[in-house]
Amino acid sequence: MSRDTNAPIVVIGANVDALVAAHRLSMQGRSVVVVDQGFATDAEAGTTLAPAIVDALRLREHGLVTTAPDPWASVPLAEGGRLDLYRDMNRTVASIARLSPRDAKQWPVFCARVHAAAQILAQVYAAPPPDPMTNDRAALWRMARLALDVRRRGRQAVVDLLRFTPMPVADLLDDWFETPALKAALAASGVRDLAYGPRAGGTGFVMLHHHVGCAPGVFREVCSNAADVLRARPGIDLRTGARVAAIEVHAGRVAAVRLHDGETLPAAAVLSGLDVHTTLSRLVDTKWLDPELLRAVRHVRGRGVVARLSIGLDRAPGFAHLVGAGSMDDLQRSADDAKFGRVASHPWFEATHVESSGEHRLDVHVQHVPHTLRGAQWSGELAKMVEDAVRSRLEVAALGIGASIRAVAFASPVDLAERFGWHDGQSNDAELTLDQALWMRPVPTLAQYAAPIAGLYLCGPGMHPGRGGWAGWHAAGAVLTNPG
Repeated sequence: MSRDTNAPIVVIGANVDALVAAHRLSMQGRSVVVVDQGFATDAEAGTTLAPAIVDALRLREHGLVTTAPDPWASVPLAEGGRLDLYRDMNRTVASIARLSPRDAKQWPVFCARVHAAAQILAQVYAAPPPDPMTNDRAALWRMARLALDVRRRGRQAVVDLLRFTPMPVADLLDDWFETPALKAALAASGVRDLAYGPRAGGTGFVMLHHHVGCAPGVFREVCSNAADVLRARPGIDLRTGARVAAIEVHAGRVAAVRLHDGETLPAAAVLSGLDVHTTLSRLVDTKWLDPELLRAVRHVRGRGVVARLSIGLDRAPGFAHLVGAGSMDDLQRSADDAKFGRVASHPWFEATHVESSGEHRLDVHVQHVPHTLRGAQWSGELAKMVEDAVRSRLEVAALGIGASIRAVAFASPVDLAERFGWHDGQSNDAELTLDQALWMRPVPTLAQYAAPIAGLYLCGPGMHPGRGGWAGWHAAGAVLTNPG
């Protein structure tokens, strides 16, 4: 089969990264077909779209709206009451001072130092990942220029980045603070979506990663309707409800995408927003791939450890975003349960209040709740155990909230995998660990977004950097710079 030079570029998946890639290509005059696979749109996936991408795609002109809860975190205290952390630095300092004057004094300094280190990560994320083994002079010059730009941010920021990144987030926070609730709330962002506890190495990097794009002193992301805006934005042919059966390859190059209904879409190039396992192990005939690469892909870690609750209320709960992390020891014990394939007896959770058309609900992220259980299967009994554990702790944190609950919907990690198309229930596809980050994400061979099949690219959240829509943006850039 000869290559159809007039064929569109086909993007598989309609998550934020895939849609960012599709629109960047469309704005460069390329014909783009997006096969959305029929999975639900995860509202959380649109929370961290980088401002530079928002501006480049002119998403505010198309109705982008962001919401930022304030306080950004309310943390229940063991002795009763709550610690409120605000977007205003002075209000947060006053709130912390009621528990620890020492921590209140440390807070502005800590926030400035962490933010400066996260700004370096933001700069790295905004550039395509370097290939450390390249001999290309232009690529070497880009790496040298990036290193120079990073150095200009100052010695302290570079030293902090190098020190914070490999540290356990527990050790990092113990260096700064003494208040258990404050440390647990911050540590929770260092283990979010991970099957690890705060004493695992590299969780300092994860806390920094989740702070990228946030204001100083804020360690939770803003919410937006980015996914919906990208779906509705004109310029692409969006095929809703279609499922991909295979990516067809001829003479070592992608030629078409075949759908389950038998339709074949000729493709000048294919960008897959799906996880790397599905793309290379299921959709592509593996005869085109090196066995060592397939082995590496099958060993990419992507363990799902999150369940979700949607709790309908008949009134506002009295908080915007509640972090029920307990203490550092509680987080570690929760992770230890998950490590051995058990549902945590006291999972930590974050509950966000959402009001829509006068209706109130809590969207609750529950962790550590494994997708794959040891010696058991997901059942209604297990789901009820998790639900009861969260509801009892909510009642302690917000007295009287139990009486206002009118409906509860539980989604296990298996449910989330089916609903959103997440491999093993992991929203990031590849866990955000140091050995699966930057130019090693998800594996070094694939880090520049191009698969070893001409015309096939990867643009899902399992690619570098796994945040802000940059994976889709950089993958589209790889297509534009490799027209052949």
